Amino acid sequence: MKLIGIMAIAVAILAGVAITVTAALHFHATAARSPAISAPVVATLPARPQSYLGVYVPGVPDSYAAVPTFTRTTGVKPDLLVYYSGWREPFRASFAVAAAKEGAVPLVQIDPENVSLAAIASGKFDTYLSAYAVAVRTYRLPVILSFGHEMNGSWRSWGYGRTSPANFVAAWQHIVTLFRALGAGNVTWLWTVNVIEEQGGIPSPAPWWPGSAYVTWVGIDGYYTKSSMTFAALFGPTIVTVRTLTRDPILIAETGVASTAGQPGRIADLYAGIRTYGLLGFTWFDAIGKQDWRLTGPAAAAALRHGAAVYHGGGA
Repeated sequence: MKLIGIMAIAVAILAGVAITVTAALHFHATAARSPAISAPVVATLPARPQSYLGVYVPGVPDSYAAVPTFTRTTGVKPDLLVYYSGWREPFRASFAVAAAKEGAVPLVQIDPENVSLAAIASGKFDTYLSAYAVAVRTYRLPVILSFGHEMNGSWRSWGYGRTSPANFVAAWQHIVTLFRALGAGNVTWLWTVNVIEEQGGIPSPAPWWPGSAYVTWVGIDGYYTKSSMTFAALFGPTIVTVRTLTRDPILIAETGVASTAGQPGRIADLYAGIRTYGLLGFTWFDAIGKQDWRLTGPAAAAALRHGAAVYHGGGA
């Protein structure tokens, strides 16, 4: 797993910079009324299959301590670091700098909990979004941003049955357009869906698709809850559906194996699925959610480590 060669140089510059940004630009203002911005920043991540192994660990982004602990425990040094950001929370530049020093890219899931997506699309929150965009642009290195993940599920305020897909699409397109207008070309836009479970009330994400012009990568979230589950059964139908919408690269954006589901075997299956389907990689949710998804025992850690070594050996 290799990241962009310029990262080390850029981090050395960023380490001494305190990033404090305030912005009050409204997206609907005319060019004459809008303040001048610096030249756009462009930073693109490679999209080679089997390139990325990320992790979410509790405590981030307030603390970085759990990340090296994960590496010591597993022998795996992640190159994507996930954190979840509440609405109105600023971009956590200090965490991003710490991640970049270790060769990792921040992946931020922005959650608009109990916020009107129609209001976002209309520009009501452009002061907040503009400040966020300027902070990301100032950071200069690659950032992966996702907005309203798992929108085809019903458990979030922005999700299925609670907010219309049309409002989601309008909000997504508005955010991407605003960031681009402010020169934040270092963002990889990750459209993140939940695996389809028709019998469980999780439909195809197709109605929420904002269009390829507004998406860089597609993320899919799904978890192994039983030892009998396979990658093909868990992720395959959703991958097939996504491929009817776009040929954009796919990342398994959030996954784990229940502690009772035979973690070593399912982790091996996860790596095999990434390879078979030609996906970018995955991020491991090493925390307690609806179940305990944390790696349990040396055999599970060894399985994760072995798969990562194959990534390296394959030149990813």
